[in-house]
Amino acid sequence: MANAAIAALLAELGDEVLLGDDIPERNERDWHSPSGVRPLALVRPNTPAGVAAAVRICAAYGMTVVPQGGLTGLCGGAQPSADAVALSLERLVGIEKIDRTAGTMTVRAGTTLEAVQKAAQEAGLFCALDLGARGSCTIGGNVSTNAGGNRVLRYGMVREMVLGIEVVLPDGTLMTSLNTLLKNNAGYDLKQLFIGSEGTLGIITRVVLRLFPTPATTMTAICGLSDYESVLGLLHAARRSLGPLLSAFEVMWPDYFDTATRRVPGVRRPLEGDHSLYVLLEAQGNDSETDTQRFESWLGEMLEAGTISDGAIAHSTADAEAFWRVRDAGTEFKALIGHFGSFDVGLPVGMMDDFVRDCRAGLDRELPGCVSFYYGHIADGNMHIMASQPGAREQPLQAIDDIVYRLVRERGGTVSAEHGIGTRKKKYLSFSRSAEDIALMKILKATLDPQGILNPGKVI
Repeated sequence: MANAAIAALLAELGDEVLLGDDIPERNERDWHSPSGVRPLALVRPNTPAGVAAAVRICAAYGMTVVPQGGLTGLCGGAQPSADAVALSLERLVGIEKIDRTAGTMTVRAGTTLEAVQKAAQEAGLFCALDLGARGSCTIGGNVSTNAGGNRVLRYGMVREMVLGIEVVLPDGTLMTSLNTLLKNNAGYDLKQLFIGSEGTLGIITRVVLRLFPTPATTMTAICGLSDYESVLGLLHAARRSLGPLLSAFEVMWPDYFDTATRRVPGVRRPLEGDHSLYVLLEAQGNDSETDTQRFESWLGEMLEAGTISDGAIAHSTADAEAFWRVRDAGTEFKALIGHFGSFDVGLPVGMMDDFVRDCRAGLDRELPGCVSFYYGHIADGNMHIMASQPGAREQPLQAIDDIVYRLVRERGGTVSAEHGIGTRKKKYLSFSRSAEDIALMKILKATLDPQGILNPGKVI
């Protein structure tokens, strides 16, 4: 059966199909998977019709299909298996249309987020989605995982930015629903089935994104604070005084901040002295003079009031990029500490510091010598954690997972705030979703994919 399926794929798609040693090593895993698995074949269509043809052939022969985007995922969602066909969207690239009047962009799924951002900028518009992997992650992967990123506080998750979608269903049907209207209440909003489904219900091929007016000015600052109560006070004051201008509020605990600024090459320390917590603030306005004065005046008031202990304001694009480089430096930690457990959890904002204290203590107690790092989009309830046990013959990632997710469940949080479930978090899904929720997810999967061929073993 497998040989017949491969023959049919070759007959239909020709050199878009790679076999054996021709399959690049990068397609054997996603970013955080510890080891790779070579799939039976790798298909790289360059049109939506090609994606549909590949899935239709695989469905006819009962072959499983694992969709792949930029392979920057942290949960094993794009990890292939030896008996599966990996379907990469890396050649399905390009901006098809930008409508400046409507503020929309139609883009192919394999296009990188950075390319989308630049195209929007060149058209005088703004793509609000932003995350550290912008140069590698693809818009199809962003949508299929309902990515969050740095500006959720102001613009929401990817789900809020998608107007229309084109998707290949598990039987190979190409469903084109490239709606460009902000308001469209004609029947079920079918795109929501596929946004965040991690390629288990369909493979996204094209997307219509909602764009925004380009901010006239972006203001960025890093602050050092004495305790978490001051962080909460700063957040409350920022919401009250800056209102809708506030676009990012990132918090870094010292374990993360010190490692990023003292051990990661090319990352400079923006503040002198040591602080209990660090906050990266971003605000975007429409009046470069008035909004900048307002931002700087407000920060001065926070300093005088003792809410912040020290601060630095970006006076150039280079300064702002240097500040964000501190926040994005986590992608370089792998070279410093080796393989580590990476977490993306959601918790009530007021519980964050208590969670950090208890999590650090629990890891050290149950796994002596375990080191952990804490940071994230705290204002929207999203914390990132990296944990490793240096010197261990094998990283006890399962034990680390059990400790972290147990503490998350005890606090009524979620095991996934923005990265998805994939394979790595599958056993912990019930920590955050009810039995009824999961049962309905399984009904949807069985209805849309009765053969279970599309990204099997992921999510549920």
